[in-house]
Amino acid sequence: MRLFRGFSRPVPGHTAVAIGNFDGVHLGHAALLKRLVDVAREADLPATVLTFEPHPREFFTPAAAPARLSTLREKLELLAAHGVEQVMVCRFNESFAALSAPRFIDDVLLGGLHARHLIVGDDFRFGKGRGGDFSMLQAAGRNGGFVVAAMGGVMLDGRRVSSSAVRQALAEGNMEQAAKLLGRPYVIDGLVRQGDKLGRQLGFATANIRIKHNPLPMRGVFAVEVNGLETAALPGVANLGIRPTVGGSKPILEVHLLDFAGDIYGAHLSVRFVHKLRDEQRFSTLDALKTQIAADALAARAFFKH
Repeated sequence: MRLFRGFSRPVPGHTAVAIGNFDGVHLGHAALLKRLVDVAREADLPATVLTFEPHPREFFTPAAAPARLSTLREKLELLAAHGVEQVMVCRFNESFAALSAPRFIDDVLLGGLHARHLIVGDDFRFGKGRGGDFSMLQAAGRNGGFVVAAMGGVMLDGRRVSSSAVRQALAEGNMEQAAKLLGRPYVIDGLVRQGDKLGRQLGFATANIRIKHNPLPMRGVFAVEVNGLETAALPGVANLGIRPTVGGSKPILEVHLLDFAGDIYGAHLSVRFVHKLRDEQRFSTLDALKTQIAADALAARAFFKH
């Protein structure tokens, strides 16, 4: 998959384009991407996505921005898995936010992307003050030589699939519902780094995984499946949080792999959260924490057994 940073360097040739934040790449996104890939193949054009970094809400209201479901790397990997061939990532900053809707069409869609087919969500708005809408895109398409289509939302159990619905399911600890909305278990990727080896001292060696999700979309102890070490996924138990028992303050993902021993420092792991075991909590002593970790490992084994 080809990656373009910003629209000042145009993509080579015409494109079929889908626009969106694609946070989490849930079932609604998947439906839009399937339509994009189908249209692109019919028109013999590269399937291209235009997305933004950071999320616009992180730029406008950083203190109230929602938890990010996927890092940029995770999002790009998911887009590639859905058949996307090119991604243009536009830095959402003051100058980008100031682009008027007509300039967004001229400079980004036509100048940067050479769009010939455009697919957006039915609620898509764009340009300064969200001044552009679908009817404006249609009018611009008639003048600029590109076709515009809108995708309605995907409904699941009577509710529209959305990134907000995924966040709610995760925050409630409902991994099964989150997986239904995503079409797969929720995943966090990251690099294994050197930790303080506290888990090893307690008898449960852990992989400390560098994460960029802050704020976290959820916290707690989970049964997980880990990819990146062997051909098949490995079962484990993970703590996602700040480790209050040892005075932690920064988000960290710690994974104890069941029945696995080996040096995995520097490995890039993909952790699938399949079931929540309990909330993160503070223990009065390390012995109490050790006892609970042992119980968590047993609970994870029981989950995977059944």
